[in-house]
Order: sequence, then structure tokens, then C-alpha cells
Amino acid sequence: MKSGFRKSLLIVMLLWQVLLLAGCDYFVSEQQAHVPFYNRDSRGRADTIGKLGTQSISIPAGVIDGWARYIGDPGDFADPKIKAKYQRPPESYDLPIESFGFQYRITDGDIYTSFRQTEEDYRRDNETLIPYSKPFPWAGVIIYGEYDAAPLNFNFTVQDDFRVSKEVTNIDYIQQPQPLYGLTVYKANNGIDPETGEPWKSDTLARDKMIKKDQAGNIKTYIQCEFTHHIDSCSHMFYNDRWHIRVRLGYSRTYLPQWQEMESNIIKILDSWRVSPEGRLLGKQIGKA
Repeated sequence: MKSGFRKSLLIVMLLWQVLLLAGCDYFVSEQQAHVPFYNRDSRGRADTIGKLGTQSISIPAGVIDGWARYIGDPGDFADPKIKAKYQRPPESYDLPIESFGFQYRITDGDIYTSFRQTEEDYRRDNETLIPYSKPFPWAGVIIYGEYDAAPLNFNFTVQDDFRVSKEVTNIDYIQQPQPLYGLTVYKANNGIDPETGEPWKSDTLARDKMIKKDQAGNIKTYIQCEFTHHIDSCSHMFYNDRWHIRVRLGYSRTYLPQWQEMESNIIKILDSWRVSPEGRLLGKQIGKA
């Protein structure tokens, strides 16, 4: 009797262990089903993934300057309690990216990536060019995903900037008769300081403004540049309709003639990061270590 009871108990225990193992396997497989495929570099570092505007992307590890911000992430100055409680949705190739930044080399279209030669190049240029006020061949780039119904142009932005200049500083922006590198140029009071009647000696409130319109007459590129310094800087923004993004660049005015090439190359870089819904690369990634 005892022997039969022990045998039955042993069978029950074995069946219970089998069920537990099966349950664990099911749980693990369910968990793994929610973990996306990650592309990795030669050092095993995983890419940053998400959806930028209309495209799913896989950004090579070591490229992003800082970190990627996703839609819904608390801001840098948000209440620490809010940050502590915030839980980002699981990573996926559909998680909308709000913004991220990287460094773009204007002279050859390459980008900064840690553990690539460009990391050493960037460090060297910082040490040998900036202290001696020589043109720095890198542009800081920030990409913004656009997800609302606002028009992808700078029509309002430019007109409002002109209005504020007139109302606050009494500066009129005058369109110049000749374009510059294909850009329509506007100069503050035609380049003359109204207080002195002489050319501007400071461009703090009077930077040159340049625009480029599309065939429909919408302003798609908006550039503002200093002009009174030894090394003048430019703030350059443009929209891309296919990606549904806004791009901001900052660079030395020395490289302004290459503004169209920069816009084209930035889109080529993003195109190289496009992936299928499952995360499979659609081309060779630019900037991969």
C-alpha cells in the first residue's frame, strides 16, 4: 500500500515539474517575442532603434551625441518625481523618436562614431583648429521627428522673425537683389546700422537671413548667419517631406556654399539607417563601427 502511494506521489511530482518547465518555456518565449531584433557593431554594441517621422530606423551605436529622446519622454528639466515614475514603452521599430543629435563632417560627408577613426579626427580638429580660430569642418546636427498636422515649412517662422525684429529692435530686413549660393538673402537695414549710419559692427540682432522655397512657394530652408566675426557661425534648418522631419545644423559660415550638399548628405545618412519592420537593414549603414 505504501509502495503504491509513493509511486503515485512520484508520478504526480514528475508531472508537476514537467508542467513547471513547460510554463517557464512558454513565459520565456512570450518575453522574447517582445524583444526586437537589434543590429550591432563589431564590438557588440546594440543600435538605437525607433521610428523617425515616417521611417523605421536603426542608428549605429556610438553615433548619437548624448541620447535619443522618444515622444513622451520627460524633458531635461522635468520634475525628478515625474522622471522617477516614468516608464517608457518597450523599445520597438515603431516607437516614435522625438529627437537625437550627431556630428557630421562637412568636408567628406562622414559622421562621428566612437571607436572609429572619426573619433580621433574629431578630437584632433578640436585641439588643433578651434583654439586658433580656424574653420571647424564639423556640423552639429539635430533631427526632429514631426508627427502633428503642422505644415512642413518655415513660412510663419520667417515672417514672425521679421515682425519681431521690426517691432522690438526697429530693424527692417531687406531682400537683396542678388541670390547667394542659390539662397534668397535678407540683410538687416540693408547692412547698415541705423544708429551709426555705417555697416554693422555687431550682428547680435542683425544676422543675415537666407531662405530657399520649393516650387509651391513654401520656405523649406531657413539659414541665419553671423557676418562680423573672424569665424562666423550659421544656424541652418530644413524640412524633408518624405521623412516628415525637421533638421537643424550649426557650422562655420566658411562652409555655407555647401548648404545643399549638407542637406542631401544628411538624408543619405538617414536613408542608410532605414530598416524593415522587423529591423533588417535595407542598406549599408553610414557610420557603423
